Amino acid sequence: MKQIWKQQAAEVIANLHLPAYHAIPDVGLFLEQVTQYINSYLSPIEGAAITGSMISNYVKRGLIASPVKKQYNRDQIAQLFFITAAKSVLSLEELQTILRVQQRSYPAAVAYDYFCIELENVLQYVFGVKDTLDSVGVEDTDEKTLLRNTIIAAAHRAYLGACLAYHRAQENGDAT
Repeated sequence: MKQIWKQQAAEVIANLHLPAYHAIPDVGLFLEQVTQYINSYLSPIEGAAITGSMISNYVKRGLIASPVKKQYNRDQIAQLFFITAAKSVLSLEELQTILRVQQRSYPAAVAYDYFCIELENVLQYVFGVKDTLDSVGVEDTDEKTLLRNTIIAAAHRAYLGACLAYHRAQENGDAT
């Protein structure tokens, strides 16, 4: 029988859905709006949060383009979703490499929507919502395999984070 925390985590993950590329605002969001927007979607994933200072650092390091008039567009926000989900398992240099590979291989909308579908697919598998991983996409490329393995690592890291948080809470008498 599943422990209650696993059932609760599985329910949260089953209901996690990232916005499709076309649903991300492209009116230009300010830094604080971007952090709130991304965190509102990724908060159920242990360790997947972003701050304004992190975003500023990603701009300084060249992971994403500088905002125009202090506003971030749809492409930048899509990249920040990926960075936020993958930063727990990749260094800044590795993130930069994967983003460059993605930009060379696929249009931003295709790459982001694939990322969303695959993230939801892998998280549901890792958290026990479903028994098998779905095959996602139609091509079988090295770039797709690279992204899938990054997502698998991030999903396992999220599962470990949730499990360890439960055990810490249990030790402190806070677990249900």
